[in-house]
Amino acid sequence: MIANKNITFKNILFIVTISALFISCSEKTVAVSLDNGGSSWKKMHLVIKSIPETKFSDKIYNVNDFGAVADGKTLNTIAFEKAIHKCAADGGGQVLVPNGKYLTGAIHLESNVNLHLEDNAEILFSINPKDYPIVHTSWEGTEVMNYSPLIYAKNKTNVAITGKGILNGQADSTNWWIWSGGKNYGWKKGIPSQNDPTNREVLVDMAEKGVPVAERVFGDGRYLRPNFIEFFECNTVLVKDVTVINSPFWILHPIKTNNMIIDGVTVNSHGPNNDGCDPEYSQNILIKNCTFNTGDDCIAIKSGRDADGRRVAIPSKNIIVQNCKMIDGHGGVVIGSEISAGVNNVFVENCVMDSPNLDRAIRIKTNSKRGGIIEDIFVRNLEVGTVKECVLKLNMFYNVYGSQTGNFIPTIRNVSLENITVKNGGKYSVWAEGYAQSPVENITLKNVKIQKVDSLYLLKNVKNIKFIDTYVNNKKVESVK
Repeated sequence: MIANKNITFKNILFIVTISALFISCSEKTVAVSLDNGGSSWKKMHLVIKSIPETKFSDKIYNVNDFGAVADGKTLNTIAFEKAIHKCAADGGGQVLVPNGKYLTGAIHLESNVNLHLEDNAEILFSINPKDYPIVHTSWEGTEVMNYSPLIYAKNKTNVAITGKGILNGQADSTNWWIWSGGKNYGWKKGIPSQNDPTNREVLVDMAEKGVPVAERVFGDGRYLRPNFIEFFECNTVLVKDVTVINSPFWILHPIKTNNMIIDGVTVNSHGPNNDGCDPEYSQNILIKNCTFNTGDDCIAIKSGRDADGRRVAIPSKNIIVQNCKMIDGHGGVVIGSEISAGVNNVFVENCVMDSPNLDRAIRIKTNSKRGGIIEDIFVRNLEVGTVKECVLKLNMFYNVYGSQTGNFIPTIRNVSLENITVKNGGKYSVWAEGYAQSPVENITLKNVKIQKVDSLYLLKNVKNIKFIDTYVNNKKVESVK
């Protein structure tokens, strides 16, 4: 019962509206809706402005002063550890890696530490699995106790990796890559790999059964390769200017991390599952001025696999990609397939994508085991040279590891491409497949020009797709038949 009779329905509606706006513009997230007025892109700029920048003390801790030897042979794990711990204990600053080659095992970062590489510095990471202790990490979207990532930070704030030096994982077909079980990477029958019955599928089964992460202990004898750079449950992170090569597995992996800037990074790594950057369960991630030349997806936005993703239930949101170059890869900017907690508010602009070894420009991949709601994806101002398969692919039937069907029907909606030029789009301009009960919805291509493509589109269970001022093979696309 309302005590004050002067309160009208309009008053109540106004209060509710203001409350909703206040919630949607909270510090952690900025809500975005698909529209035609450009307000979504304005909100992208609000997200960028909301991301705090890292700040460090001027104090410098040279790893050579802690016993590091730049001969490319001496194992410097302890020297790096001492320098990082001293820097953190003193309130933070820069841990300096001078010019030269430094061999090390896992590097674990601390809050308020900037690991800085001089221009001609190269960190060579050991290929001995024993140099990577077991930590709480994630593997293909499933949390696990496994080999430490080569560079790892957990529950840290204000942390960075900077400088124009090289981070070299030294992975090739004689060590980490052979664990993939791929014949192209040195594997032959009789060699153990991640595909053995006691390895990858056991981990997935543990997650399905709800086994606590602390009891999912892998590592030695399980052949699950470590990620390269992982920030786990961190806040206010910067990775700037470094070059990353020869990764065992995923390369840049922010997981459950908020407020991260990846700027001017070059990734050149053509191994199996060598995704360039995989934001997972993460928010407010800005990826700009980077170059990706990879053996898998250039950028792949994730939110957990199957039951594990639904357990964590943190969608990735406010992911921004600007002024990047994508060369080889399965996709330029990809969402999925480990996507069970959903993804929303993705912005991609001013990127160049071009290689005969780049399969797609923009891709969303999920299935009825993954589920998830993927919505509000905005792409503009792309220059696409050549892609093999298609410009835009939206697939609810992704299937790469055998049967991938279940009871979790996904949702894909609100995808906009604007101001895109393509020289060779491969097989299709748009390839979109949904379910009858959950069609792919609200797809807009505006001012898209594709000079050459085999077929206009392949559409199955798609609702409300619009072509506005869009030309394919020099013909204006008037409507969808």
